[in-house]
Amino acid sequence: MIPIQNIYYMLSYAFQVLNEQGYKNIATEQFHNTAELMAAILEKGISLQLKRGLGKEYIPQMEALASLRGKIDIAESIKTQSMLRKQLICTYDEFSVNSTMNRIIKSTVELLLCSNISKKRKKNLRKLMVYFGEVDFVDLHTVNWNVQYNRNNQTYRMLISICYLVVKGLMQTQSNGSKKLMDFLDEQRMCRLYEKFILEYYRKEFKNQIAANASQISWQLDNEETAMLPVMQSDIMLQRGDRVLIIDAKYYEHSTQVQFDKHTLHSGNLYQIFTYVKNKEYELKDKDHKVSGMLLYAKTDEEIYPNNVYQMSGNQITVRTLDLNLPFPKIAEQLNTIAKTHFDL
Repeated sequence: MIPIQNIYYMLSYAFQVLNEQGYKNIATEQFHNTAELMAAILEKGISLQLKRGLGKEYIPQMEALASLRGKIDIAESIKTQSMLRKQLICTYDEFSVNSTMNRIIKSTVELLLCSNISKKRKKNLRKLMVYFGEVDFVDLHTVNWNVQYNRNNQTYRMLISICYLVVKGLMQTQSNGSKKLMDFLDEQRMCRLYEKFILEYYRKEFKNQIAANASQISWQLDNEETAMLPVMQSDIMLQRGDRVLIIDAKYYEHSTQVQFDKHTLHSGNLYQIFTYVKNKEYELKDKDHKVSGMLLYAKTDEEIYPNNVYQMSGNQITVRTLDLNLPFPKIAEQLNTIAKTHFDL
């Protein structure tokens, strides 16, 4: 089980806004579960957003009016016989705080209020929801999470991301209507956070030494046929000078597979990183280069875990584990060692 404090540090790298002054006190708090952590981040984030002002958007409206506003809906006016009441059905756009993102936040907070968080936290969240009086609830099961951001709503990016984690990983309704805490961040969502954390850690801590990106790798083909080829999307690609390290971050409950009491690496993972490395190697064939690959598993409670270095067809493929149960400075030390070892820093 990863200490909740470490999840906060991972989030703070994934969402750099958590490093700003307004969030600094959260880093010193102790949380008894992940729901409490998420509630604390939302509490602070919503407070800061209220100081900036709730975002607004144009909401389509339709109602019967005695005076003209917007466009007249002739068909609906005839259908409802509103003209007999000296009214017309008008459609217009209203600039309102009842936006999609505000609805998501309000509905997510309502979900958290039913969860296992402290009474003080619930009280603080209810106070904030007073400012959402004109905002409707939304069915969180039908939300389209592919929200488009621009300079006017950029401050909502982290809030909506936290709402996504809460909604997708938090609750299960019981027969009596109460809520039960599930594994807050399941394997799939923890994997995405794990990848994002590692990438953003290298971007921030080694920004003047190493280029860190999640780059696509091109298939090195002998002809122009590309139909149905999958995209090769790396999790993390580190580059310094002529050296490249491709990292595939893996977060599994079991970091090895077992058959007849024999532990082996997940074959698909090994095939994947090998394919990434060899295609990148061929892409750079006309330049001085050294391409390596790494499978970086989150360490589990298993007694046997991978720690190997292979030389495969001229390239080094490393398999390592990152222990997320340690105090965060020790986690950072492990990541620093990887960079320093591969790039001779």
